[in-house]
Amino acid sequence: MNDLTTPQGEEEVRLKAPPSTRPQAPPRLQRPAWRRFLWIGVLVVVALGVAWWIHSRPAPATHAGRFAATGTMPVVVATAEKGDVNVILNQLGTVTPLATVTVKTQINGQLLHIDFKEGQLVKQGDLLAEIDSRPYQLALEQAQGQLAKDQATLKDAQLDLERYQTLVKQDSIAKQTLDTQAATVGQLIGTVKTDQAQIDAAKLNITYCHITAPVTGKVGLRQVDQGNYVQTGDANGLVVLTQMQPISVVFTVPEDNLPAILKQVHAGAILQAEAYDRSGTVKLATGKLANIDNQIDTTTGTLKMRAEFANDDENLYPNQFVNIRLRVNTLHDVIVIPTAAIQRGAPGTFVYLVNADSTVAVRAVKLGPSEGENVAITSGLDAGDRVVVDGADKLREGSKVSLREAAGSANGTTPPASKATTAPAAPSQPAAAAPGQPAAASPPAAAPAAAGSVNPKAAAPAGEDGRQKRQHPKKPDQQ
Repeated sequence: MNDLTTPQGEEEVRLKAPPSTRPQAPPRLQRPAWRRFLWIGVLVVVALGVAWWIHSRPAPATHAGRFAATGTMPVVVATAEKGDVNVILNQLGTVTPLATVTVKTQINGQLLHIDFKEGQLVKQGDLLAEIDSRPYQLALEQAQGQLAKDQATLKDAQLDLERYQTLVKQDSIAKQTLDTQAATVGQLIGTVKTDQAQIDAAKLNITYCHITAPVTGKVGLRQVDQGNYVQTGDANGLVVLTQMQPISVVFTVPEDNLPAILKQVHAGAILQAEAYDRSGTVKLATGKLANIDNQIDTTTGTLKMRAEFANDDENLYPNQFVNIRLRVNTLHDVIVIPTAAIQRGAPGTFVYLVNADSTVAVRAVKLGPSEGENVAITSGLDAGDRVVVDGADKLREGSKVSLREAAGSANGTTPPASKATTAPAAPSQPAAAAPGQPAAASPPAAAPAAAGSVNPKAAAPAGEDGRQKRQHPKKPDQQ
């Protein structure tokens, strides 16, 4: 009996607790905390291992190329030499004729003849057009008749004046009569002069009927056709005449360059000016500086100048935009190198100087004026120094290089840098020797098998996606 009964406390709990309708969830198992720290430690170790592998893995063979084994870089070098460099100012100018004339009529009348062809070169005084001169010829004859009449009247009055002067001496007439006759003679003299002026005006009008070229130049397109009635008030005129030879170019120069120009001008030097096309590649004409404006434009800080050109071949045309190269001065016996040798970086402007042991050194230089493909060096180099002009992008201080001289010297006869050829990559097989000559041994850096790498640009064929495929050297057992 006692085993089947429950304690009194338990019965009271069971009687008070309502029956539960939901099943009891099993208690959640608590994972040990050391497992989570273990996984975090594993992930940290893996991340550190990946980072170490990325930073410590060797560079791919394609970056070093076939020069990885030897470390020798092929470069093109040029020798610094003494030469002359022109100080050039490059400015944009406009071709401006020395004379542009709109030919207009100075009288009214019918246009009878046009004596020029469009685009014709005419000389000063050549006949361009003719206007009907008959009305002005009649006016001339009328003025001449009036002059003859007034001259006869004047002569008669002068004779009467002589008679009156004699009679006054004889005290036969009053002096007032003599004074009146003298006034009449003076009036008739003025009338005769007026008639003569009308005759001259009529002759001038007849001259205006023949329109001539005021300057030597090229005739443009005619503005009026033959047979039209032309008047002095016509705005367009008959034709526009432009002087082509000589011709000028107006250009502007910054005020900072004015002292150097004035120094040469005051010394009596003639500054040469060359005109090039818009692209600056084709030389059009050679002339000289003719005039300098008398004031500086305060809005732009520039000064206008005029260069004059003979323009015998008419390469310069009015209102054409050209590039003007004004030679301000010439520096003699300065160190000159190709502009391709100039590098820019932390030291400023520098070059890679090639030493006697075929290594390069960084040499800071100061630049002077440049002309074409060459630049003057004011300090940092001496005559005979060799500098790298091509292949300097992979060089560092002390890099080993294989040299190849440029095709010309660094003075005015140096070919442009675009024509210089870089040292070609040595072929995988030695070049064939000339007949009767032993085969030349290929240099160590040129053998792909010895270097252990290949040139990805020369040996790798291009894939379909335009990129080059990497080729690995074959193992000795596969060759």
